[in-house]
Amino acid sequence: MPVTTIPAMLRARAAADGNARAYTFLDDGERDGAPLTWNEVDRRADAVAAAILNGTEPGARVVILCPPGLSFIPAFFGALRARSIAVPAYPPRIGRTGIDPNDRLLTRLRAIVADASPTVVLATTPVIERAEAALMLVPDLAPAKWIDVDALHECSDPIDEPIDPYDVAFLQYTSGSTAEPRGVMVTHANLLHNLSDAQALAAHGAHSVSVSWLPVIHDMGLIQGVLQPAFSGFPAWLMSPAAFLQRPARWLHAISRTGATISGGPNFAYELSVRRISVQERIGLELGTWQLAFNGAEPIRQSTLDAFCEAFGPCGFAPGAFRPSYGLAEATLLVSTGRGATVACGSPAAGTDVRIVDPHTEHECAPGTPGEIWIAGPGVAAGYWNQPEATRATFGARIPGDNAGPFLRSGDIGVIADDGLHVTGRMKDVLIVRGIKHFPQDIEGTVERASPWLRAGCCAAFAVPGADGDDVAIAAELDTPASLPGISPDELILDIREAVGAAHGIQVSAVALVAPGAIPKTTSGKLQRFACREGLLSGRMTRLSFWAAAS
Repeated sequence: MPVTTIPAMLRARAAADGNARAYTFLDDGERDGAPLTWNEVDRRADAVAAAILNGTEPGARVVILCPPGLSFIPAFFGALRARSIAVPAYPPRIGRTGIDPNDRLLTRLRAIVADASPTVVLATTPVIERAEAALMLVPDLAPAKWIDVDALHECSDPIDEPIDPYDVAFLQYTSGSTAEPRGVMVTHANLLHNLSDAQALAAHGAHSVSVSWLPVIHDMGLIQGVLQPAFSGFPAWLMSPAAFLQRPARWLHAISRTGATISGGPNFAYELSVRRISVQERIGLELGTWQLAFNGAEPIRQSTLDAFCEAFGPCGFAPGAFRPSYGLAEATLLVSTGRGATVACGSPAAGTDVRIVDPHTEHECAPGTPGEIWIAGPGVAAGYWNQPEATRATFGARIPGDNAGPFLRSGDIGVIADDGLHVTGRMKDVLIVRGIKHFPQDIEGTVERASPWLRAGCCAAFAVPGADGDDVAIAAELDTPASLPGISPDELILDIREAVGAAHGIQVSAVALVAPGAIPKTTSGKLQRFACREGLLSGRMTRLSFWAAAS
């Protein structure tokens, strides 16, 4: 009999493969830590559930504050097993001098806690030890019961609370790339449908092996990196996002060493690998086992796919392994996926209906015409937590004269061609200059190609007020803040202006060169163009060099 909830899925996996390796965390992104078996995950999840159930009502929100490591996994499963609603979040960054009150992750945590009103906090011992400092900066956590998941003993009695498949399993807070994060209500049924679709499309099974550096607090890292291995029954190796970003070679070396068949990330991860993994570091890489390299969460660039194939083809990477994918938190995760080294995201999974709709008339666009991507199907989530009006506006769309739906309005722009769905950008990010629409991703790609001294995936194009409407400004991170061999900052800014003017017919009104890490991004790596704009206009963004057109 098929399982109908996530706790039942874990229980079934433990019964079938209890002593098999389940999850292994790569310390420093390189060395295997102590693994967890499926039995160990199951028993620890019972212990977490028992601790939550002691004085907590079903439906309580449970914030999970676990830094990268394996503690998050039984904490997440345990929260669901207790009939609670899990709320994954990053813990406050703890340094030698305590918690930085200006940390962007802390700002996000405050917004999540204020919205979710949690009654329980699950955390690791180091986070618990700094709880007093955290409470001073996130006072809304004060009423919550704190549970140290590292200190719990395995539970001898199984916890099997009755759970409705349509109960909310967890709140997936959106990335906040164009607005404040919202809590997407993802049900057990949503998750199992999405996991089943992904399994069928990728032919996951006991032969599969996964490596993931993606943050587990986000849909791609959680569902593909943690839940899919439990659903399909294969081992997973995890590493921290920081370990990958500090040295991208760790990602591909982990794939090579473990014989991983599935791994992936946003487009910038492949771009970073091409630029940062030296020829010397490629020696000995064996990527022939990598059968499914998914690419999603941001616009996919053909130049990146081609460059990755050229760089790592000699290591055994096959172009056919690429899986360009489209998804979003409001649809649980996966909507459609393609195959091969093209930017097309293919066709939707079985039971998912994707339409391209004019966002103003709400009628379907003519074939080949770009419009807003609308989605219907069992993977579409139940709405936004505590936001009924936003839920109706986003999840309740209808096409006049069509009985299908309701549809989820994605806010993404796309077009369906012969090779499938092409995603071209976000509606809120579109720049309109002198009446002509420009996608910021196209401008950012031009900027990055203007100089090798700019960091890939770390250039932002956004609108700023001009004399005759909106103008375009650029902020770009330098690859090194110390010096630019053979070129001055003024010359680099001129190169950027000339490149954008030649490619897009736009006269840029301002260019800011900033230090590595200065461009605001979401915790899943997406550019926060609106935050970048506000930082530049307010002066909060520290600029290494700056040019602006005379007013």
